[in-house]
Amino acid sequence: MSDSPRWSRRRFMGLCAAGLVAMGGIPQLLRAAAAPREDFPRVRLIHPDGRPFHSADLVPGRNYVFSYPYVSTPCFLLDLGRTLQAPRQLETREGRAYTWSGGVGLQQSVVAFSAICSHRMTHPAPETSLISYHAHEHSGPDGQGAGVIHCCSEGSVFDPAEGARVLKGPAPEPLAAIDLRYDFRDDGLSAAGAHGGVLFERFLETFGPRLSLSFGPDRYNRPVGETSVVQTLEEYSQRPYYC
Repeated sequence: MSDSPRWSRRRFMGLCAAGLVAMGGIPQLLRAAAAPREDFPRVRLIHPDGRPFHSADLVPGRNYVFSYPYVSTPCFLLDLGRTLQAPRQLETREGRAYTWSGGVGLQQSVVAFSAICSHRMTHPAPETSLISYHAHEHSGPDGQGAGVIHCCSEGSVFDPAEGARVLKGPAPEPLAAIDLRYDFRDDGLSAAGAHGGVLFERFLETFGPRLSLSFGPDRYNRPVGETSVVQTLEEYSQRPYYC
């Protein structure tokens, strides 16, 4: 729809690429246009009461969720409890390379990823959640030890300390990494884009009817605005399932 509030970045980049080809093309610019990064407006993370959310507010190992870049697209916010400095080279399902730069915060231990599984887009919903981070050993049939994100739907397992790369299961690519920005002045956190296999548009198109019931038909596909509320998974979903 012409009045949709969603960004048409794919269409814009496609038009830019077509223009470059018509003008003879510049290979480097075409490669840059295809780079697996999506730029979205910068959003400050806050508490439900409106106070700024600080990295010190995170309990290491606990699941936190915030919406980004749209009202109905959930993301994990995690403190893994250890420094994550070394960049990781990863690939999307199409084989496009990208770099995950590690953790942020005073201890460089805080990370954020899209909570939409890259296989069948299983995700936390207000009603329930079949995907979560397991800080400790768990005894489920698909258990992979401690420190993993586990999707109960089809058994995909991701390592958040390695850019959410796939450890096991049918997922074809890592979870999309959220570009977290850290403010040393006040310990604040902001989201400012995404890297890797970004599925937000496909997610909205696939689950639109159900999302409109959960978030409202005029709200589910809108950008979150200038701020996004951080909640525990138990606060975000009524019945989170830990498999």
